[in-house]
Parts: sequence; structure tokens; C-alpha cells
Amino acid sequence: MNQQKRIEILSRLRDNNPKPTTELEYDTPFQLLIAVILSAQATDVGVNKATRKLFPVAPDAYSMAALGVDGLKQYIKTIGLFNAKAENVIKTCQRLVAEYDGEVPENREVLESLPGVGRKTANVVLNTAFGWPTIAVDTHIFRVSNRTKLAPGKNVNQVEQKLLKVVPAEFKVDVHHWLILHGRYTCIARKPRCGSCIIEDLCEFKDKTSD
Repeated sequence: MNQQKRIEILSRLRDNNPKPTTELEYDTPFQLLIAVILSAQATDVGVNKATRKLFPVAPDAYSMAALGVDGLKQYIKTIGLFNAKAENVIKTCQRLVAEYDGEVPENREVLESLPGVGRKTANVVLNTAFGWPTIAVDTHIFRVSNRTKLAPGKNVNQVEQKLLKVVPAEFKVDVHHWLILHGRYTCIARKPRCGSCIIEDLCEFKDKTSD
């Protein structure tokens, strides 16, 4: 795919959704971090249902750490892998309290050292909470990037590096959200809705549908 086509794709996605954001519900960088940790192999809808009850009770690292692992489990037991996630969240909260006054540091190295936080989660927090031009590649973004040929790669790291290289600066802060939403609602896994896609004529996917 040539760069002119990429820019047109991104321009259309921007025109369609000028101010995109995550579908996870949060009020602070801390709450976003916790929501993203909980969202691994789970849906945003499912996470939001849990955090609507959790965050009013434990809105910050201090109060969440005070819940303890068993206390936290009562709020997140509807989410997949909740046992491991509870352990990681409480350990992360304890570190934030002990080392960073309960605040989420705007630092990639520190974020990636927290329990339950990998590169993708750190990218989401840095992008959504702090406005960094990072691109977290999940299954939706991986699929859209490869299907369209916007930024093909054999794994998420290759796709991330390709996107960082080919996406112009003016689009970098928001491209994560555009691609995730496009993959979630239009370029879906089983049968993409090509017939209702705003970038169908620019997409290089060979097996397009009429949906």
C-alpha cells in the first residue's frame, strides 16, 4: 500500500470520528490502568460492568490496595482470569502506593515493570491518559492492519513498528482508537462488513463481502 492511500484511509477514519477514545470507563489514569489490566482476554463491556461497582468503592491505589486480593475478587469475579488479575492489581496498587504516592507514573519503563502490565497496556495508558503518540496493537488492530494492508506484519510487534513508521504524526495519537473501533464494529473477525465500510474502496483485502 502506498502512503497516499494510507493517508486517505486515516483521513476518512478521522472525519468519521474526530475525537475517538477508549470504550473503557474511567476518571483517572489510575482507573484507566486498572481497567486495561482487567480487559486482557475480556470485553470492555464486561470490564465496565465490574468497574462501575468497583471504582466507587476503591477509586485510587490506596483504597484498592486496602481491599486485598480476596476483597477485589468479589468485584471482578465475572471477568475472565479474575484470580490472576486480582493478584496483579493488588501488587500493582501496593507498588504505586509505596513508590509513587499512589499515582500512575508517566514512564514506559516503570509501567512495564508493574505486575500485569505489558507493552500493550503501557501503550494504552501512555496514549489515552497522557496523550503520547503510542500505538497499542491488540487483535483488532492486528487484523485491520493486515487485512487492509495498512501496516502488515507477522506479529503484534511488527505491526506496531510498521504503524509507527508509516502513520504521519498528525494521526498518531488517535490511530489506536480508530483502528480498534473499526475492527470491533466493521472489520470484524469472522465476516467483515465490507459493504458498510467507509474505506472499502481503499482496502486491499481480497475476500471482501457485500455486508
